[in-house]
Amino acid sequence: MEFDKTQTFGNLARSFAGESQAGLRYQFIAQLAMKQGYKTLSDEIKYIARNETAHAKIIFDTIIEKNGNTENIDISECVKTIAATLPICQVRGLAYSTFTILKILPTQEAEIFQYDNPDVIFMRDGKNVELPYVSMNIDGKEITHTKVKLLENDTFILMSDGVIHAGVQAGGMSYAFGWERENIVDYMEIFSDVGFSAKTLCSILLDECYAKYSGSPGDDSTVCVVKLRKRNQVNLLIGPPENPDDCDRMMSLFFSKGGKHIVCGGTTSKIAAKYLGKPLKVSLDSGDDPSIPAKGEIEGVDLVTEGVITMNRVLEYAKDHIGENALYGDWSYKRGGAAEIARMLFDEATDINFYVGRAVNPAHQNPDLPINFNIKMNLVNELAECLKKMGKRIKVSYF
Repeated sequence: MEFDKTQTFGNLARSFAGESQAGLRYQFIAQLAMKQGYKTLSDEIKYIARNETAHAKIIFDTIIEKNGNTENIDISECVKTIAATLPICQVRGLAYSTFTILKILPTQEAEIFQYDNPDVIFMRDGKNVELPYVSMNIDGKEITHTKVKLLENDTFILMSDGVIHAGVQAGGMSYAFGWERENIVDYMEIFSDVGFSAKTLCSILLDECYAKYSGSPGDDSTVCVVKLRKRNQVNLLIGPPENPDDCDRMMSLFFSKGGKHIVCGGTTSKIAAKYLGKPLKVSLDSGDDPSIPAKGEIEGVDLVTEGVITMNRVLEYAKDHIGENALYGDWSYKRGGAAEIARMLFDEATDINFYVGRAVNPAHQNPDLPINFNIKMNLVNELAECLKKMGKRIKVSYF
């Protein structure tokens, strides 16, 4: 008998689901304790949460070991297992736990299973498309299911009911029944076709949800955004090569790559302009952030900026983007070298090639300046690591 058809598999799967849910519940309780000022209690509960999660991983690893791999596990069986373990409030008859599962299939289709969460919002060509769901009853719970063929830029917005309840407790706001799903659809249609990444769309929705709660959420709000896109290459050149004789080779490799091209640094821009046989024009407009040096312009180059100061700001944005993403409003639509690099790297690119010159810039040898060769190298290395955490494919070439 195949392992996933045995009672042992069912028992392990239910145990995995139970341990996972317990870990999440303890994390939520720990957050509440911290907000109320009970740090020691919060730390202890976090410790319990980590143990529950560790137990779940042990069980999951056992399932994979016995089953061979994850591909053999039918998603419908997973749904049945989760549904069977979800607790129900005996007084109100409501689910303590809900779920939405989105699986991207190798057949260029998406499959969705939902239980007691708001229906997934599906955007195509900037407009909401209502998906046809069918219902199934599993252990007395109504699970809805649908499948859809995928196209480029299709966007899925998954959310918990805390999102649609935003505004209920906001006192005086016009959302007596909460920020209902149709209101959320109207709001997100404004942004869905602008070119924002899934991460930025998620932040936009959560920030508005927080505002509708007047900064005091009455329920936890979870949002997950998935956006389908083609791979897109961006190439960034910073610093002249250590050996001046390598200039033409470095430029040839850089400009031979497909995709957009960013050139950072004054000396580097002059080398690029000479290689292309085009004039370097410098703008007096520093954009929306006067602390960032003005951009330049070279025909055949998508973006020309100053070097270290601009890249340091991009690194600041990148570190925030992989965390709270609180600074997305500073770069997601504003003008300026750092903001435009951030948009190209964070929102547009899937594959990024760095071409880094090892030459020491004489202008940076002034002891009064907080810039040196090591800082430039560290900037590139740190930025590359941040971009990898965003899921980008990164290649760094030194000259």
